[in-house]
Amino acid sequence: MQATLYHNPRCGKSRQTLALLRAHGIEPIIIDYLKTPPDVQTLADILHKLGLEPRGLMRKKQAEYTALQLDDPHLTQQALLDAMVACPILIERPIVLVGDKAALGRPPEAVLPLLEAVG
Repeated sequence: MQATLYHNPRCGKSRQTLALLRAHGIEPIIIDYLKTPPDVQTLADILHKLGLEPRGLMRKKQAEYTALQLDDPHLTQQALLDAMVACPILIERPIVLVGDKAALGRPPEAVLPLLEAVG
């Protein structure tokens, strides 16, 4: 099984999710999304796989969320996607992708149903 992990090595939940994947015999492709953020189309695809709207994948307690006034209900989905691409610290992590499915590793065990579904 090939998996991709959008990872922040400084994040405990992200490190725990990576360890969980490895404990299940999966060595994922690791994307440090702060250094290599997804483009708008990739982010839209991830959101579709997660079944989320953009704000559902945003770190709302992040200072940038407030500074950029991303809680404005008049902002379009495109504007929110653009903000996440421009400021990837806003993207919740970790995200695991396997095929056409995805899971957010918060908590890390939340990825287990994904592994069972595709494994």
